[in-house]
Amino acid sequence: MKTRITELFGIEHPIIQGGMHYVGFAELAAAVSNAGGLGIITALTQKTPADLASEIARCREMTDKPFGVNLTFLPAMMAPDYPAYIRAIIDGGVTIVETAGRNPQAYLPVLKEAGIKVIHKCTSVRHSLKAQSIGCDAVSVDGFECGGHPGEDDIPNMILLPRAADELSIPFVASGGMADARSLVAALAMGADGMNMGTRFIATQEAPVHENVKQAIVAASELDTRLIMRPLRNTERVMHNSAVEKLLQKERDLGAKLQFTDIIPEVVGIYPRVMQNGEMDAGAWSCGMVAGLIRDIPTCKELIDRIMREAHALIHEKLASL
Repeated sequence: MKTRITELFGIEHPIIQGGMHYVGFAELAAAVSNAGGLGIITALTQKTPADLASEIARCREMTDKPFGVNLTFLPAMMAPDYPAYIRAIIDGGVTIVETAGRNPQAYLPVLKEAGIKVIHKCTSVRHSLKAQSIGCDAVSVDGFECGGHPGEDDIPNMILLPRAADELSIPFVASGGMADARSLVAALAMGADGMNMGTRFIATQEAPVHENVKQAIVAASELDTRLIMRPLRNTERVMHNSAVEKLLQKERDLGAKLQFTDIIPEVVGIYPRVMQNGEMDAGAWSCGMVAGLIRDIPTCKELIDRIMREAHALIHEKLASL
């Protein structure tokens, strides 16, 4: 299947693995890329730029296919050494970067000068248009269903994707609620050029996370996520657990007085405990509503092959016969 995304990134299938904290390691990125999609290493999971350089080199040993690096821009008071991370990306020969968080404009010139294609994650049409205007090559449009940060507009993909298609001239992929062939065909029908999957790729054999995490996703329904930090306008969709319930109770009790410091025990330093140690109630961890569609733990190749095979059948048999 050829789309503007497969042409832009030089990949076989229009499927991208989202950058995920303590999930996007070389093992998963290489497996996705070897299966014909676009694997993504998460830069800031690596504690230093040198660690990122090593992870890129490790991924290159496992695949000769294109892969990318996710670089999330955090508020200034928490800012990592972004120039050094970018230098590691450039020196590692990476040609695709997925940016997220704050506006990446300040860092685009050095990325573009190095010949790197940039896809920016956006949760609204206006932010997508801004990404286009500053020179991003593509955008990942995240609907309200997505795990992690869905923005504050609460627009689901059935509305957001056609709106993005109406406004954008650059390629874009659908993100949030993407899990299978139906997701891909629907995204294409609404104007996207492919799809980005996060939660679905956690529940794969190559995902380097604790088995408890994978089993929690398989066991979950579409009703098992919660939105936290809404009063702080930093909304995040996470898997429901006892720590999340405690956090939500704090939000209810403190109301307008809530500050980030009040919820530090539930949100800071959580990912290693969950993803690596399997402590499922340690705190809040991102998960999409799409968990309700995930019922197995295949290899990345099995998953992508199944999606493409069933998408072909949907397009050329079921829909063509209507």
